[in-house]
Amino acid sequence: MIRQGKGKNPRRPPPKKASSEKEPVGVYCRVRPLGGEDEECCIEVISDSTIQLHAPEGFKTNRNGEYKETQYSFKKVFGVLVSQTELFESVAKPLIDDLIHGRNGLLFTYGVTGSGKTFTMTGSPGLGGLLPRSLDMLFNSIGPYQAKRFVFKSDDKNGIEVQNEVDALLERQRRENVCVPKLASSRPKLDPEIADMIKLAEACKADNVDEDSSYSVFVSYIEIYNNYIYDLLEENQEEAPRPKPPQSKILREDQNHNMYVAGCMEIEVKSAEEAFQVFWKGQKRRKVANTRLNRESSRSHSVFIIKLAQAPLDADGDTILQNQVAISQLCLVDLAGSERTGRTGAEGTRIREAGNINQSLLTLRTCIEILRENQLCGTNRMVPYRDSKVTHVFKNYFDGEGKVKMIVCVNPKADDYDETLLVMRFAEMTQEVEVARPMDRPICGFTPGRRQRNQAFKEELSRKLEERGGPVDRDIPSILNLAMHSLPPIPSTQVTDVHDDITLPRLIEALQNRHRIRQAMLEDYNKAASTMTSLLQQLDSNINSKENYIHEQNNKLLEKDKVVQNNKAEIERLEKKSKMLEHKIDILQKTTKIYEDDKRSLQHELETRAQRLQRELSEKRRMEQRMHGAVTDTQHKWEKECERRVNAMQQEMQNKLWVKDEKLKQLKAIVTEGKTPGRPEPPPRQTQPKPPPREERVPLPAKRSVSPSPTTSTPVRPLHRRSRSAGGEKWVDHKPSSSLDLGTVLQPIVPNAIKVSTPNEKVLSKCDRYVLTHQEVASDGEIQTQLIKGDVMKTRGGGQAVQFTDIETLKQQLTTIECRKRKSSEGDSGDQKAGASTNVETRCAVAMAMRAGSTMGPGVEHHCITKRRKP
Repeated sequence: MIRQGKGKNPRRPPPKKASSEKEPVGVYCRVRPLGGEDEECCIEVISDSTIQLHAPEGFKTNRNGEYKETQYSFKKVFGVLVSQTELFESVAKPLIDDLIHGRNGLLFTYGVTGSGKTFTMTGSPGLGGLLPRSLDMLFNSIGPYQAKRFVFKSDDKNGIEVQNEVDALLERQRRENVCVPKLASSRPKLDPEIADMIKLAEACKADNVDEDSSYSVFVSYIEIYNNYIYDLLEENQEEAPRPKPPQSKILREDQNHNMYVAGCMEIEVKSAEEAFQVFWKGQKRRKVANTRLNRESSRSHSVFIIKLAQAPLDADGDTILQNQVAISQLCLVDLAGSERTGRTGAEGTRIREAGNINQSLLTLRTCIEILRENQLCGTNRMVPYRDSKVTHVFKNYFDGEGKVKMIVCVNPKADDYDETLLVMRFAEMTQEVEVARPMDRPICGFTPGRRQRNQAFKEELSRKLEERGGPVDRDIPSILNLAMHSLPPIPSTQVTDVHDDITLPRLIEALQNRHRIRQAMLEDYNKAASTMTSLLQQLDSNINSKENYIHEQNNKLLEKDKVVQNNKAEIERLEKKSKMLEHKIDILQKTTKIYEDDKRSLQHELETRAQRLQRELSEKRRMEQRMHGAVTDTQHKWEKECERRVNAMQQEMQNKLWVKDEKLKQLKAIVTEGKTPGRPEPPPRQTQPKPPPREERVPLPAKRSVSPSPTTSTPVRPLHRRSRSAGGEKWVDHKPSSSLDLGTVLQPIVPNAIKVSTPNEKVLSKCDRYVLTHQEVASDGEIQTQLIKGDVMKTRGGGQAVQFTDIETLKQQLTTIECRKRKSSEGDSGDQKAGASTNVETRCAVAMAMRAGSTMGPGVEHHCITKRRKP
């Protein structure tokens, strides 16, 4: 009994946190037999978990000249003598057990073309593969506990709805009305090709099946051909005059972030034969072709999905709980084999198919490699699941939504050695990937054994009803006969005496009682019959109204169907638009990643340059501090040196003055002694130094002096000039306070001079000549001293004027000691220098002076103005 009302399975919380427990991907190896006895074998089974590859003859050897032999380990190795039953017991049986207990699973076969993948998955007549055996075990385990058809219903969004019994019955009738053949719950007649793939003698069951739950199985079958997904169970009206080509499907993400194929048919099946019949129907539509290596080579990847919906019963064991529906699924994948077009002889379409197959397998290897790198190295690289439909559809399994197993099928013949070597390397890498172990579904909390108690109660109730009232479907006379038997018994009617007055009255009383009881029973029966008649009439009217209502609902359903068709067309348009937008999003994501990488590199470069600039600034500040300290020390040192030289010069000048005074005293004494006593000698006449000739005077340069200029006025025509013979010429020695003492030996000495730092009119009125000491930096960077000379003249207004006449230049130059040994190439220049030094005028114009305390030879040159010769 199902509760009234329609409900959906509850929304599960978004992606569960991955379990802390992880287990590696289970990788198994199966070796197929050789096609002929004369073929060379390159694979040897060492143990039940190890195989060894031998390089065939003529293959490239290693550096030592020996053939390289490599060994590979697997979880288990199945040799050529292993049967399909042993393979199923080791690989697929645990996955079916997990499926019944609510856990997901993924099993796929991998290998080169012609290695036995399809045989391992599907099998052959008399030798059923993993798929039919898995279906048989599933239905043998849950067969007695399956719900009626259409009680569980797919919602086309990777979820399951629970319908009540009435809705399920209407659904069945509607399917029958649209000419859908009724799928009987009994075992149907199978196709002769697959009739013996499922053997009842080899039936097996899972342990610990929850008997207090109701189950339902849905199957779907898809193929991935040229990186497009097609539904192999879709009705494409092949018998129509113009059959429609199959439409590709798209992948979507449900509310629990699980990937599913949108629009894929999910067929509810009730037996293993029915499920395998559905699989075989899709298998006939799968893309296969004939190549050199395989007569029926799979040109696409096929995925057979078994979805199990289960829900616990309530506390009474009679009603399905709609809010606790659990869904688990098992994907059985037969991957197309990798191949080389040169060996298969593919042309045209086959080349394109082979290219897409190899590209999808390469994407699978890339995803496995990145997963392995992230787990071993702790990186967080993005796994490119979206690059291929094969990896995208199984993304959730590698993220921890189920157990993953892989069967590597290999062909031991030597021609496949290269491809087999690549397959072995991929299998070895896959074993290092760990997948989070799925969590068990929660327990509902009801007392176990509810279903059995409910069945026992119903059987006991029906037994008691049969004992008391008999079966419900008996006719009215039988019911009346039962009622007659329930009347009081008739007493004995035997009369032994004529005068017996007790027997007859007792009989009459008993008959009267029976008649009263019978009349009462007839009245009750008539009342019940009239009530039943009215109820039947009411039910008839209700049925008529329901039929009218159903007719109206059918009309509305037709309208809804039209709306649904329009919505499907709109959905297809939106899906195409969604594909285009997804493509644009992928492009934008790649562009964004490139820009982010550029941004990070530029930021890193900017930070590096900022750090370098900061270091340079700190180095500059340290250098400035060091230079400032060095300059301060040098300045202090030179100040002390200058002070020492000044003191030494003053002491030397005082000594010279004292020597001169002594000589003058001696001369005076000599002169005094030689005088006649009667006539005094006239005072000695001081000789006036001749003014320099006009040829020596140099015109005043236009350059303005940096020293303060003397107080001058506009010179006028001299009316008179101070006599030079009166007492000798007196000079105004104008030396600014800013002048530096260069410490040279040759110093300008002006006799009979008044030294001033700032000239004024009073000083100028007492002197005849004027000399200004001016210092400036020459073009070679040295300091040169200019002595600007002039005559002091009176002006008409009674003032003083200076007329400049010539300039003497004193230049200090540092020279280096030339090496005595000269090269032959310097001979010409040496001769020129020697010739220049032999000129008398040049030698007289240059005076050499040495710095005090210097050992480097002459370091100061004194340049005089060369006289110009008359023509």
